[in-house]
Amino acid sequence: MVRVLQQGNPQPASEQFWALYWYQVWKAKPEGRASGHLAAYVQEACYWVAYKLAARTTSLQSGVSDCFQIAIAALPTVLRNYNPEQGGSFKTYASLVFGNTIRDSLRQQQEANSRTDWGLLRKASQKQLIESLQAAGFSEMTIARYRLVWLGFKAVCVPNQEPATRQLSRPTPAMWQAIAHFYNTQRHQLPDSGSEASTQQLEQWLLSAAKQIRAYLTPTVTSLNQPKTETGGEIQDDLSDGEEASPFARLMAEEEIEERQSQRSQIHHILTTALQNLDAELQTLLKLYYQQSLTQQEIAAQLGIKQYTISRRLSSTREKLLLALAKWSQETLHISLTPTAINGMSIVLEEWLEAEFRSRNRDSEPSNE
Repeated sequence: MVRVLQQGNPQPASEQFWALYWYQVWKAKPEGRASGHLAAYVQEACYWVAYKLAARTTSLQSGVSDCFQIAIAALPTVLRNYNPEQGGSFKTYASLVFGNTIRDSLRQQQEANSRTDWGLLRKASQKQLIESLQAAGFSEMTIARYRLVWLGFKAVCVPNQEPATRQLSRPTPAMWQAIAHFYNTQRHQLPDSGSEASTQQLEQWLLSAAKQIRAYLTPTVTSLNQPKTETGGEIQDDLSDGEEASPFARLMAEEEIEERQSQRSQIHHILTTALQNLDAELQTLLKLYYQQSLTQQEIAAQLGIKQYTISRRLSSTREKLLLALAKWSQETLHISLTPTAINGMSIVLEEWLEAEFRSRNRDSEPSNE
C-alpha cells in the first residue's frame, strides 16, 4: 500500500494520485528523476500489453520481450502527449500508446517481410534508404553510390499496379543494362565518380541496400542497458544526441525541397496548359466563379442559363482539369489512382484554381502609381 504521511499519521494514497504527482514533477523538470518513477510505474502495464499482442502475432518473429522493448521506447511520447484534463489515467493512456506502438511496428515488419527485395527497394523512400544505410555505418561516398543506382532502379522498374510492386521480380537483362547506363552516365555528379560499374556490381549494391532497409524497418530489439563485451560500458553510451545532421542528410533535405518545388512548377504548367485548352465558354465560366467570386445563381442570371446547368458545367470542367493532373501524376510520380489519391488531387486542383484566378484578379487591378 502506498502511503503518504500527513500530520504524523499514515494515510493511504491512490496510485493515480502518485502518478499525477510524479507527472506534474516531470512537467516542471523533465530531466529529473520523475521520468524514472513513471517508467517503473507503467512497466507492468507495458508487459501485459506486450504479452497479449505477442500471443496474437505468432506468424511474426516478435516475442514478448521484443514487443516490450518496442513499447517502452514510446514512453517519451506518452509523457509529451498525456493530458490529465481529458479524464483518463496515466496508466490507461500509456497502455493505449504502447499497444498502438507495437501494432504499428508489427504492421511495418509484416509489410517488409511480405515484399521481395526488389519490391522493397521499389517501395522504399529515399529517406528510408539513406537512414538505413547510415544506421548500418556505411560511408557517405558508399551511400551516394547506392542512392544513385537506386534512383536508376526506380526509374527503370515501374510496376503497373500495387500487388506487382509487392512481389516485384528481379530486373530483366534489358533492365539491368538500362540501370547500368543510368548509373554510369550519372556517376560524374558524385564527389568521387570512380570507374564504371558492371551490372553484377550494381545488383550486389542494390541487394545490400535492400538488406539494410529490411533490417532498418524490422530491427532486432536489444536493451540499451545491455553491456558491451569488447570495450565495457553499455550500448546506450554510444548513442549520439541526434542534433547534428550530416552533410549528406542536409543535402537530402535540400534535394527534397527542390523536388517539391519542381513538382509544384510542373503541376502549374500542366494545369495552365489544360486550362488554355478549354473552350472559351468554359474559361469564362471559371473566370466568373473563381476570379469574380460569383455564385452559381449569379452566373446563371448573368448568362441566362439554369443554375443546375451551371453546376453541371463547373463539375465537368473540373473533371477535365483533374484528368490532366491525374494523368501527369500517374506517368511522372507513378501514383496509383486510388480514391484517396484522386481526392487529394481534387483538393490540389481546387486550391490551384483559387490561387490562379486570385492572381489574375490582382494583375487586372489598376496600379496606384
